[in-house]
Amino acid sequence: MADDVFKPKLGKIRSRGGKGGRKFLRRVIIKSRIVRLTGKGMQGARAHLRYIQRDGVTREGLPGALYNADQDRADGKEFLERADGDRHQFRFIVSAEDGAEYADLKPVTRRLMRQMEIDLGTTLDWVAVDHFNTGHPHTHILMRGKDDQGRDLVIARNYMARGMRERAAEIVSLDLGPRTDLEIENRLRREIDQDRLTSIDRNLLRQIGEDRIVSAADRDAFRQSLRAGRLQKLRRLGLAEEIAPGHWRLEAGLETTLSRMGERDDIIKTLHREMKRREIVRSPADFVIDARSELDQQPVVGRVVTRGLSDELNDRHYLIVDGVDGKTRYVEIGKGEATEPVPEDSIVQISSRNIQPRKVDRTVAEVAQENEGQYSIDLHLEHDPTATEEYARTHVRRLEAMRRLTQGVEREPDGTWIIASDHLDRAVEYERERGKASPVMIRQLSHLSLEQQLETDGATWLDRELVGSDSLSVRDAGFGREVRDAQARRRQWLVAQGLARQEQDRTVYRSDLIDRLQKRELARVARQFSKELGLTYVEAGSGERVEGTLRRSVELASGKYALIEKSREFTLVPWRAVLERQLGKQVSGIMRDGNTISWAIGRQRGGPSVS
Repeated sequence: MADDVFKPKLGKIRSRGGKGGRKFLRRVIIKSRIVRLTGKGMQGARAHLRYIQRDGVTREGLPGALYNADQDRADGKEFLERADGDRHQFRFIVSAEDGAEYADLKPVTRRLMRQMEIDLGTTLDWVAVDHFNTGHPHTHILMRGKDDQGRDLVIARNYMARGMRERAAEIVSLDLGPRTDLEIENRLRREIDQDRLTSIDRNLLRQIGEDRIVSAADRDAFRQSLRAGRLQKLRRLGLAEEIAPGHWRLEAGLETTLSRMGERDDIIKTLHREMKRREIVRSPADFVIDARSELDQQPVVGRVVTRGLSDELNDRHYLIVDGVDGKTRYVEIGKGEATEPVPEDSIVQISSRNIQPRKVDRTVAEVAQENEGQYSIDLHLEHDPTATEEYARTHVRRLEAMRRLTQGVEREPDGTWIIASDHLDRAVEYERERGKASPVMIRQLSHLSLEQQLETDGATWLDRELVGSDSLSVRDAGFGREVRDAQARRRQWLVAQGLARQEQDRTVYRSDLIDRLQKRELARVARQFSKELGLTYVEAGSGERVEGTLRRSVELASGKYALIEKSREFTLVPWRAVLERQLGKQVSGIMRDGNTISWAIGRQRGGPSVS
């Protein structure tokens, strides 16, 4: 790398006993990550900054307060504006084992960052947020990848891995005093019975032979008692076997198994904590710790209890979903920027990502097969004269995405794509790679809570379930019981509104129930927008063309709608994902039966497009 690499020279560790005294330093864990800001990096940085300032991270349950070297209230927007154009950003999580002893972590963080400036020989531009919402208080630090001369800041790997940790340990040890022998011994004793990977296990694994046999003996009596006690615990877990007095064979995969056990324990604690916070009572027997195998079989529908970070440094997120089947699930959903925000209490459907080739992939392969392995927009339009240029461009965007992620396709300077004969296999590989960032698909069924749906005038998720021919199987337990109760109350409301009637032991709904509810809500919302905009609302009928400027999206009980403005009037039509990049632009489409719309965006060749 052409950039200068800062290789700070660390001073002596200021603790008793010289080098051996390092064991008396207070333990501090620092996780470090370098994030590239090119491409969607800044978008991810904005999302990460918002998320670490979310509600509930302070001792009082309030949003996190962003601070820097000089201010207790820093401006995150200004920090990101300064970082615009930076090649990379540093992210750190600093967690002192005795962090709970501090009433305020800001002074510790500022002293650490000042020491880093001395070590690196440059001032640093950073912001931080303290979190107290877990068992171990910790600090998130975001630091620009530029030095005070505007050059790219590249830090030596050993300083990132060791130097920062030792500097932080020095500071905490000066504040709280070095650890005593008794403190160290008590911590190690607690490790003996833990169902997770411990420092004792790591020590055993370092001394293991090819035959996976290790001895419990140690010249130090205390260490020997630790090893013997831990080996007995591993035996009870089925991970170790005593083959001779004092000699043990450790199971293959012991490290992985213990790590997973620790993760499982952390997930259970998270489930208990979040359900208690939301005051939702559930039996631990109904907790599902790993929902991946279930999602492979069928989607899960339920209420979002919360969204959180499973790996704060790498921005990996989870959802806790209270299912209609009475189960409460912890679901890993991948990178934060890869999934749209979903509010608490919204109703969602979660399914595994399908890695099979899409229709767009098959079309590209068909066009290429007819054209000696080549694909282009012109070749596509010759292959399918009914297609539009904009529709063909969606195939080009797919190929661009595949090229960026997997290098599976090539593009010629004239815009022609070289498509391999195994293109569909490469599409599968592309989806598999995408799955690492976003392993599940999240579909929001309703942004409204059950309570909000009970008496709203729109077509709610409850209504669609009541009249649907393939309604969900709802268990009379947990959230499923709440759904059943809500359905009963919604039925009563519909009867009172004249939209349903009771016949003996069953409810008969109007055949046009959903349509009537949608029109009610649209009429009410249209009146509100008409007053706000000073424009006349015009309802778009089936077969009519809708033209105008896309002003905004509107979340209604009946679904998401687009507000299209034209001259002195406006209309509301169903939203489609294709509109995401068209805000403020001219759009055109035709209303179809079934309350759908076909959009024609961009210059057309060959007829209307269908989104």
